[in-house]
Amino acid sequence: MSALAKTAGGVGCTVLALPLLAALIVAAVLNSLMPGGGAAASPSSHALTDIPPAMLALYQRAAPECPGLSWTVLAAIGKVETDHSRSPTMVSTAGAVGPMQFLPTTFAAYAHPVPPGGQNPPTPWDPIDAIYAAARMLCANGARNGKDLHRAVLAYNHSEQYVAEVLRIASQYAVAAPAPTTGAVTVVAFARRQIGTPYVWGGNGPAEGGFDCSGLTQAAYHAAGITIPRVAQSQYDAGPHIPAKAPLAPGDLLFFGTGPGSVTHVGIYSGPGLMIDAPHPGAVVRERPTDVSRRADFQGATRPTLRGGTG
Repeated sequence: MSALAKTAGGVGCTVLALPLLAALIVAAVLNSLMPGGGAAASPSSHALTDIPPAMLALYQRAAPECPGLSWTVLAAIGKVETDHSRSPTMVSTAGAVGPMQFLPTTFAAYAHPVPPGGQNPPTPWDPIDAIYAAARMLCANGARNGKDLHRAVLAYNHSEQYVAEVLRIASQYAVAAPAPTTGAVTVVAFARRQIGTPYVWGGNGPAEGGFDCSGLTQAAYHAAGITIPRVAQSQYDAGPHIPAKAPLAPGDLLFFGTGPGSVTHVGIYSGPGLMIDAPHPGAVVRERPTDVSRRADFQGATRPTLRGGTG
């Protein structure tokens, strides 16, 4: 039996009728929601129209509970289950309740810790509690860092048609991210191969014992045949800059500091909500979750692949 029971013909239960078509939709949509997609994707015009502002904010706030999970997946589940809490009763014949349609026993397994602003004790009827619990459940079943999003959604409701419908809606809720160029793929692949390499101030690679932040990014772009300056501030100044609300693409450089003239750190965007960087002395090159929309020190992003091989 599904972890979340559904009422036949109830809210959000209109799903694809053909298993083969459902499988094809799942395969296509997973490509946009797994690494290379957009965990921190900007809402599409459809999302802004379809999702109540308070619910949209909650989906976006809860998604980082599971590193690499796109808020669009949470929103799509909320759409299928109760049309974002618009369903009149939000009670299924099997006893699933609340905006994310949890069975009370299932909810209890993912209700803690109580999220900021949630009820104490937590309840599946509260949107904050329910959406955070949904993020945790997805994470526990494969959504962390996009490892197996299909399995995660299938664990939420044991129906391939349900998975296809959720992922289809999720793809409509995000502004489409640019497809990575060949150069960007090379940049990210090179950076991933350096994971675990020690941080060395001024380091340009293993021959010098390791990398610092801009040494890593310069070397990654050199591997793709693209010349960029050496230090973070110069790399930021070189551009080309990405508009503030434009979706990020793998290979983009992310810059941090106290201001656009005081950039002190740079990393490589590697997928949905992920960045590869050489962080600081005593650390190693790593790939880690980062939500730039929540970081006050984020100064912007550039896309050197737009310049090709010019320096």
